[in-house]
Amino acid sequence: MGKKSKRGTPREGSNRAERVAARKARQAASLAAPVRPFEGLAAECDLVAMQTFIASGTAHLPFAPGFDAKHPVDLATVLAGAVFADVRTDTDGVRGYAALQTDPQPEDGRASLTSAIAWAAAGAPGDQYDAEPTDLALTDVIDPAASIEITVHENFDWWFAADQTPDPQIKAMLERANDTILPTARLTPASGIGAPWWVDAGEKAHLRWVRPEDEDTLLNALARVHAAGSLTLGAGSRFAGVFRTHGLLVPVFDLDVEAHHAEWKAGLDTFDEALIEALADTSELTGAERGSKAGIIARQVTIR
Repeated sequence: MGKKSKRGTPREGSNRAERVAARKARQAASLAAPVRPFEGLAAECDLVAMQTFIASGTAHLPFAPGFDAKHPVDLATVLAGAVFADVRTDTDGVRGYAALQTDPQPEDGRASLTSAIAWAAAGAPGDQYDAEPTDLALTDVIDPAASIEITVHENFDWWFAADQTPDPQIKAMLERANDTILPTARLTPASGIGAPWWVDAGEKAHLRWVRPEDEDTLLNALARVHAAGSLTLGAGSRFAGVFRTHGLLVPVFDLDVEAHHAEWKAGLDTFDEALIEALADTSELTGAERGSKAGIIARQVTIR
């Protein structure tokens, strides 16, 4: 019996092997979901907040120039049944909805949201979302330069049109969902950078500030502010750490629950000023700052 031919198998270390490996790497990269699914959008930080920790919220979608839509579309935190998209008739006419919190949660949130928006902008009331992929990019449907203004709802009653009466099973689901909502409000820092969100969690309140900076750059800045004793929003606040979600870092502060969210504006602006100054500092970290950075990283977690 002759020897088995090895034709077609590139020799390790050969130029052909390198080309094959490079091609496989490119293919894997093209199939992988983006690390920052909403990168390139001015609304990135608020979209991350809507997808990660805001319970009940909607925002009018700013369409990209040239996008052909039959009717307006609202972005939503979650829709009834955790579906991806819906179209219905409201008091002001036909309106589509595209959700950021869905079941199942897609691997590629960017492509999924693009498809949901494109469908919601063209569908008719009563249609069922078909999840068909689209050739459009997210920046083809959302204006990349536009911010969004999120309306926070106290309940999920907006899931249904005013003249729609849900059946008893859906009504019970709606009541259970309403019971999970926590008081939530957005703050606006003097710099306008990122998306700080306050929530009353019961025993204490939190401020979660979705930031757009590169991870290591932000960690260095937080370390400088911490080492200087300024990593605080003032009396009644405590820096709790950071978490990573959708490629962005989110510093978190625990807050005195007795204080109204508007009472943290002054402390937010003071911290904002210190952080901006630290972000502009590109010098090597001092020993104390390196220690602060290590402590922050040790408490860092990643969530989806």
